[in-house]
Amino acid sequence: MPLTLCPVSRSEFDLVSHIQVQPDQVRFSGTVAQAFEEDEDGVDFHAVLNDACAVGFFKIDRLYHETYEFARSAELGLRAFMIDREHQGKGFATAATAALQTYLTRHYPDRSAVVLTVNMQNPGAIRCYSKGGFEDTGGIYPHGMAGPQHILRMALAGR
Repeated sequence: MPLTLCPVSRSEFDLVSHIQVQPDQVRFSGTVAQAFEEDEDGVDFHAVLNDACAVGFFKIDRLYHETYEFARSAELGLRAFMIDREHQGKGFATAATAALQTYLTRHYPDRSAVVLTVNMQNPGAIRCYSKGGFEDTGGIYPHGMAGPQHILRMALAGR
């Protein structure tokens, strides 16, 4: 599977605008349109590509530590990670998660780790992140929009 990750500028909405998750997953990830509508400081967009076709999307929050007290200033936040519903179940999420360590180290060389929260009611996502190299910190973030969330962290390459 020739999967790659790449940055997406705000002017490249058309590259990822078709990506949609299952209706019951929107509460966990939001939508691509919502991500582009929000004007968040410190947030970068990225795509998951299969050949030249975008099959996924995620946000990297460089200021994650300013919102979440469990994150450190040298850590990135992974948010709104989603794989298009037509491409789910094909291993893209696990492959993309596994590629994050090298990809983020290259694009954010001054950062030591990437952190995320994942809803306790989303066991598929928890398994995916664990297979991709994230470790459960044992902490719980109780204020998730869809309920309590596990806090996961992955050290970046060479850190």
